[in-house]
Amino acid sequence: MRLGLASRLAAVAAVTAIMTVGQTASAVSAGGDTRPFLEPLHTVSTVASTVPANGDVNPYGTALVKKSNGDLRRGNVLVSNFNNAANEQGTGTTLVQISPNGTNRLFAQIDPQNLPGPCPGGVGLTTALSILPGGWVVVGSLPTADGTSATAQAGCLLVLDSHGKVRRTFSGQGINGPWDMTAKSRGDETDLFVTNVLNGTVAGGGDIVRRGTVLRITLRTHDDRPPTRIATTEIGSGFAQKTDPAALVIGPTGVGLRDGTLYVADTVDNRITAISNALTRRTSAGTGREITADQNLNGPLGMDITPKGDILTVNGGDGNIVETTPRGDQVAVRTLDTSGTPPGAGALFGLAIATNPNRVYFVDDATNTLNLLSRP
Repeated sequence: MRLGLASRLAAVAAVTAIMTVGQTASAVSAGGDTRPFLEPLHTVSTVASTVPANGDVNPYGTALVKKSNGDLRRGNVLVSNFNNAANEQGTGTTLVQISPNGTNRLFAQIDPQNLPGPCPGGVGLTTALSILPGGWVVVGSLPTADGTSATAQAGCLLVLDSHGKVRRTFSGQGINGPWDMTAKSRGDETDLFVTNVLNGTVAGGGDIVRRGTVLRITLRTHDDRPPTRIATTEIGSGFAQKTDPAALVIGPTGVGLRDGTLYVADTVDNRITAISNALTRRTSAGTGREITADQNLNGPLGMDITPKGDILTVNGGDGNIVETTPRGDQVAVRTLDTSGTPPGAGALFGLAIATNPNRVYFVDDATNTLNLLSRP
């Protein structure tokens, strides 16, 4: 999110040093467990640079590889880049795969001129990143021609096989600036929950436009053939969104699913909302029910759900990660980045929870690194 390539790269060495971070904790976590997920996690360390050979920067999407398939290796983390080497937003074309020991390998470099289907505007990879059964990777694209919101176009979802080759695109039917995503698979079907942030946003010229949406896109998988789309349903609408010179666009970002409820990081309104019956509903729930707002939240962006059902979100405004229970209690906070002015602003975006032992991988846009929050 934050601009300034030189300062980002210069900060990598400083962040590499392990640092201890603070917390606040109160209330009772989900399932009656009084200890928040974040409570024992005190140490931030750098895993690896996210910059591939072509120089793409601004890591956004973060997905944990849970099963080896093709070139994907279990326990590795897949990361998508939003900017090119010139730091132009909405022009990044690469996904890198990073091992826990810090090995960075290119997974895919996507050629916007050689796609198997339409992707209006080209390629600029976003936080919308999921790995489906069979090793199919789905990543969102919100492209620009010159790194500015004035040239942003609708984009698409790109479907890659487990070797990093783009095999299909999904566009239209409500896909308009896909910004973040989570997925739920059952048998040969997968539901993608995708936030969209370009519905009237560019025309708004920086003013808040309350037209952001959440789509449930149902796919059918076919072993060696790429998934096909069988249904698209708008289950959320009316989210605040706006263009921003530092972030390109701000709108509904992180999404996480638990027990049929979809949680949404409503970034502009600084809150987390919940859409009930997300797997089955046929109509929009609007922005859903407010779970929590303000307090420790400061522009919530990326989201993941802990094994016991708490909601982890990272702040775009101050470099903190916040843990919230499903009933809205903010039970823990950790500082992940303190660089920049104000400290930590613009540094965080995607995150992914790993277990056994519990830890959190997250990308740091200020340093172009994949980092780890873990026990000392």
